Amino acid sequence: MVHIGIIGVGLVGSELITQLSAYNKSFKVIALLNSTKQLLSNSHTPLDLSNWKNDLNTKGTKSDLTSFINYLSEAPTPSIVIDNTSSQEIANSYPLFIEKGLHIVTPNKKAFSGDLKLYKEIIEKSREKKSLVYHESTVGAGLPVLSTLTDLIRTGDKVIKIEGIFSGTLSYIFNEFSKFDGEKKKFSEIVKIAKENGYTEPDPRDDLNGLDVARKVVILGRLAGKDLSLKTLPVENVVPEPLRTLSSATEFMSSLPQFDEHFEKLNATANNNQQVLRYVGVIDPIGDKSEVKLVSLPSSHPFASLKGSDNIIAFTTQRFPNPLIIQGAGAGAAVTAFGIFSDLFKISDRYFK
Repeated sequence: MVHIGIIGVGLVGSELITQLSAYNKSFKVIALLNSTKQLLSNSHTPLDLSNWKNDLNTKGTKSDLTSFINYLSEAPTPSIVIDNTSSQEIANSYPLFIEKGLHIVTPNKKAFSGDLKLYKEIIEKSREKKSLVYHESTVGAGLPVLSTLTDLIRTGDKVIKIEGIFSGTLSYIFNEFSKFDGEKKKFSEIVKIAKENGYTEPDPRDDLNGLDVARKVVILGRLAGKDLSLKTLPVENVVPEPLRTLSSATEFMSSLPQFDEHFEKLNATANNNQQVLRYVGVIDPIGDKSEVKLVSLPSSHPFASLKGSDNIIAFTTQRFPNPLIIQGAGAGAAVTAFGIFSDLFKISDRYFK
């Protein structure tokens, strides 16, 4: 039996609990924690997940990460902490989780794309303590991106280049904006639609600045053996410079139409050359040319035909000179929870075969 403590029970955490409840076999949730409350089971028995939201609110005690982790670490092995947050503070605690004998599964990108010292400490401690740390959902949600890269490396393949469209938000925006046929909309209109449909962050600049894509590039680069850093990785911020310092998302959205001509010129230049605009991340494990940028790609390129908000990642290797391509939904609670769930199986399979 695998004992689980879940930190973060918002969209992704709630969906994961739903998926775990439907499976209802060897995974037993014994602890829940959000920003204000925590719910610990009695003597590491499974929580009743049929009414967990109400129980957390009415029976839960004040959130205390230390007592939460101590309780989970006292459960029979294997015990897994799932971090569904984007908290840097919790990511900083991963070495402590490992010291306590816990395994970790998370979609939180902070530990694997932030401070290089923290990243290396997590890797070293996990090896020393034989704890397992899986974070498939940090890149591509439920898509098998990290596991594919890991398999390529472990089997001795030489990774030449990894490139991809890693943001569902930016995929949607540029797929809609830069195309040869169909209804043409202004850039600001498409961003507005994306925001209204919940595709963007509350402030779309948090998508358009490329930081989320940069984090995913750093994660892949480090897994491929490069000590990439957000501080040195070239990242193109497509937010027009005068709009970057505006005080609110509302002010940004009202000012963005002033720059529609700027984006239209970029698009027209690409289309006139039978190309489309795409926002891509590139990982170069051999040289030092990893980057995140807006590019023009020919209509024959696999990324040019992308639709909707899909992600697409291409691995060019010695064995796959014609790139190995992974494509599909790279965002959303259901697929992210699926990625987390699949990582849980990777750990349980180590104990119960």
